[in-house]
Amino acid sequence: MTGSAKVRAARKEALVYNPIRPQGSDRMPAIQGRKGNVMNTATQQPANNQRLRMVTVPDFQAAKACGTRLTMLTAYDYTMARLLDAAGVDGLLVGDSLGMVVQGQPNSLSVTLEEVIYHTRLVARGVRRSLLVADMPFMSFQVSPESALQNAGRLIKEGGAHAVKVEGGVRSAAAIQAIVSADIPVMGHIGLTPQSVRRFGGFRVQRDAQRLLDDALATQEAGAFAVVVECVPADLAEKITSTLKIPTIGIGAGVHCDGQILVTNDMLGLYDDIRPRFVKQYADLGSDIMSAVAAYCREVREGRFPSAEHSFS
Repeated sequence: MTGSAKVRAARKEALVYNPIRPQGSDRMPAIQGRKGNVMNTATQQPANNQRLRMVTVPDFQAAKACGTRLTMLTAYDYTMARLLDAAGVDGLLVGDSLGMVVQGQPNSLSVTLEEVIYHTRLVARGVRRSLLVADMPFMSFQVSPESALQNAGRLIKEGGAHAVKVEGGVRSAAAIQAIVSADIPVMGHIGLTPQSVRRFGGFRVQRDAQRLLDDALATQEAGAFAVVVECVPADLAEKITSTLKIPTIGIGAGVHCDGQILVTNDMLGLYDDIRPRFVKQYADLGSDIMSAVAAYCREVREGRFPSAEHSFS
């Protein structure tokens, strides 16, 4: 099956599979699934001109009550966002992890608000149904609740994000509350918060149960609609998940969270500077890319490309 055929097949599956609401729900499905509503290509509208319904913040909130697991991945550009969205992922995060997997930095601390806005704008152009969340980078929300609100507003207005993500629990509650007060949805982030890498002394599993529970509850009480739980023992993540009313999105936090997120470059084999234990590699695109480029270089040097098939008469 060719690449374009795989995209079309994934889109067709997404049109008939409701990733959030269970069958029989009387609420409008997150994606239109009427018979015959199939895509002609990955970028065209459905054949009967019905639009896919976007996954929303209320959909995420309802998923926990339904017992439906949520899926999220990271995206940083239009091309990848278009593919992930077509495959049916529920949410896309423009993470400050771009500092590592896009910019080649050792951590995410140098990522700026302007850079996140730029990458969010690119991803927004490729999104047709996924919930789009933009990370608030280091020092974009820590100074004051007022500056946090202003910067979150820029991610929505200039970047096209549907929601923002804020790291920290108790220490970030005032910023979350200020942002939510302006009707900007916030996804929290507790556990191994990458912007705290200097304080943690590296990317380490977090095991302080009381602090993590306090952070989780503070995030919920501040008004967040969901919370990422990163690098936490599975039994502790399960306890946090059962305690909260909002969905937990795990990364290195075991199977009992309400959803999961991975860095796309990790799970597709595109980034191997760091290989976290919690990452399952679903493809080895890095090797595929190197093989394809090597074949291209060989054919050019041997005079076999371009052939008549790829030339104009």
